[in-house]
Amino acid sequence: MTSEGVRIQKFLAQAGVGSRRQCDALVTERRVTVNGQVADPGTRVDPRQDRVQLDGSDVNAGTDVVVLALNKPLGVVTTMSDDQGRTCVGDLVRNQPQRLFHVGRLDEDTEGLLLLTNDGALAQLLTHPSHGVPKTYLARVRGRMTSSSARQLLSGIELDDGPVVADAIEVKSANPQYSIVELVIHVGRKRIVRRMLKAVGHPVEGLTRTAIGDLRLGSLPSGAMRKLTSQEVAALIRQAR
Repeated sequence: MTSEGVRIQKFLAQAGVGSRRQCDALVTERRVTVNGQVADPGTRVDPRQDRVQLDGSDVNAGTDVVVLALNKPLGVVTTMSDDQGRTCVGDLVRNQPQRLFHVGRLDEDTEGLLLLTNDGALAQLLTHPSHGVPKTYLARVRGRMTSSSARQLLSGIELDDGPVVADAIEVKSANPQYSIVELVIHVGRKRIVRRMLKAVGHPVEGLTRTAIGDLRLGSLPSGAMRKLTSQEVAALIRQAR
């Protein structure tokens, strides 16, 4: 921490954490520390030597911040290494020059959009429960889903770890054997989509995450990844509420 350097809000904004106003709010909420001390709105930092953290995660203000979109295949574990020898996300990004880690996770039997980054503060911003970035899933479920089941999910259901409400739901197709359902939620509890759909009588047979906020999986092949543009990263940050 120094009397010179740049103001903490400017440092955070340059690191991609959010707009100057958003960063000012993070400081006011006492969620930012500099060298282990809680920052205040007048704090100034030297990016070359001070350690800045948001919610305990380091803020990387360098020019080498990377965010990747990965289409995680089925059967891949969302960890950077696995002591049981299972194929994991870390195996898929082993040749990347940066040290990456995953933003949130997908179950082994769920495929689709997963973000990876080398910026801990950005990851924390996107996954913190208070921010509620919506995530979209496409599920194949057993049986014909009715409008009554959809309304249950929209009005809220009680699970063993508390209530949960779907932000949006659309039945794409339905027949007596199975239905294709698009579900949007902003909570990140363990296997939450599967538990929600099972609770209304429609166990999941296949599940894909197709979007995080406005960022969509699109035509990215299974196992492939691409680097997000600065505009895409900024859009994700704006959606973190």
